[in-house]
Amino acid sequence: TANAFALMGLRQLYFLIGGLIDKLVYLSHGLAVILGFIGVKLILHAVHETTTLPVPEIPTTLSLVVIVATLVITTIASLYKTRHIAPKKMGGTAEAAPAAPDGGDAGEAPGHVRRGDDDLDERVKL
Repeated sequence: TANAFALMGLRQLYFLIGGLIDKLVYLSHGLAVILGFIGVKLILHAVHETTTLPVPEIPTTLSLVVIVATLVITTIASLYKTRHIAPKKMGGTAEAAPAAPDGGDAGEAPGHVRRGDDDLDERVKL
């Protein structure tokens, strides 16, 4: 999808969708339900077409309703979880990373010289 969106000039749309995927935590479960439903529908249709057994057929409109409803439910549940439940578990406070013994950041190598924002601005101008 990244290449297709880039060719169409929609690279920003790709990043938007990528950001949404992080928030849609139940999307994979919803897609599994949809694929299972479609699999059952295909099996019932195949049995109906190839045998004389009386099996029910699932109409296309019902399939569309099930697919849309599943996507809506998983989207709402995912957004509810990421907006309401996840922040409560974190307690609303972020802990600061421990400082390194030499006064630098914990993620930096010992003896690392940190440059200021002015140096970054100069490098960007070059």
